[in-house]
Amino acid sequence: MARAAKKDGVPAVRRPEVRLPELEPFGGGELEPEGDYDGLEFRDLDFAGQEGRGSRFLDCGLYGVALDGTRLGRARLMDCVLEQVRGVGTQLAEASLRDVEVIDARLGGTQLHGSVWERVMVRGGKLDFANLRKAKLTDVVFEGCVLVEPDFAEARLTRVEFRDCVLKGADLTGVTMRDVDLRTVSSLDIARGVDRLRGAVISPGQLLDLAPVFAGAMGVRVEG
Repeated sequence: MARAAKKDGVPAVRRPEVRLPELEPFGGGELEPEGDYDGLEFRDLDFAGQEGRGSRFLDCGLYGVALDGTRLGRARLMDCVLEQVRGVGTQLAEASLRDVEVIDARLGGTQLHGSVWERVMVRGGKLDFANLRKAKLTDVVFEGCVLVEPDFAEARLTRVEFRDCVLKGADLTGVTMRDVDLRTVSSLDIARGVDRLRGAVISPGQLLDLAPVFAGAMGVRVEG
């Protein structure tokens, strides 16, 4: 897939192009470790506390699914849509997401450390306290969503756009950024790691808002 460039020279994110086939309803039962799910629709199901570590989801749609404490570490999600999924403490450590759309999700304390994202769209919804430590995000868009205290410590972000988002208390400690677009973030609040913004693009207004944080990071006192 060719990579286009924006008029201002910032490389455009390659967005996912998910075209699901006609899906078959999931037959019921619980998730299984190392399960293989292909072309299935999961709708209004409760997978709370279930074990699906290492499972593969290909061409699947998850709609209104509850994922409280669901264990999906090292799962692989490819060409999938997750719409209005919800859950607290969902375990997705070291998972792989490729060509995935996440729409109006409400997730709290999701464990995504060490996960790999490629061509992922997160649109709407709210993510509280997401653990994205050491994750690798390439061609990812967060659009119109609220992220509260996301932990990006030591993560690698390449061609990531935060579009019309609210970003509260972000931890950017040790993060590596390349072509990260923050210009349309409506509320940009960085708790730690403001010195790691190299490779990001911000707006003039955001620069003014962040000036006290930059000064504090440099040990500069500003007095009237």
